[in-house]
Amino acid sequence: MKITLNGEEQELQDDILLGQLLEQMQLAGKRLAVEIDGEIIPKSNHAHFKIENGNRIEIVHAIGGG
Repeated sequence: MKITLNGEEQELQDDILLGQLLEQMQLAGKRLAVEIDGEIIPKSNHAHFKIENGNRIEIVHAIGGG
């Protein structure tokens, strides 16, 4: 399946969950925000959210500082 990830087209396996994608990207457990097709996906839903063909996904890392 094809998605757009942070502005770049990506090819993914079918039937992948958002949590699996984050694990593959070595982002699981990190502070970040995920938006899919304009909707913020709560961290509590990452493990169960099914990615679909054509999704536009934006992943933003939360950076602390002062």
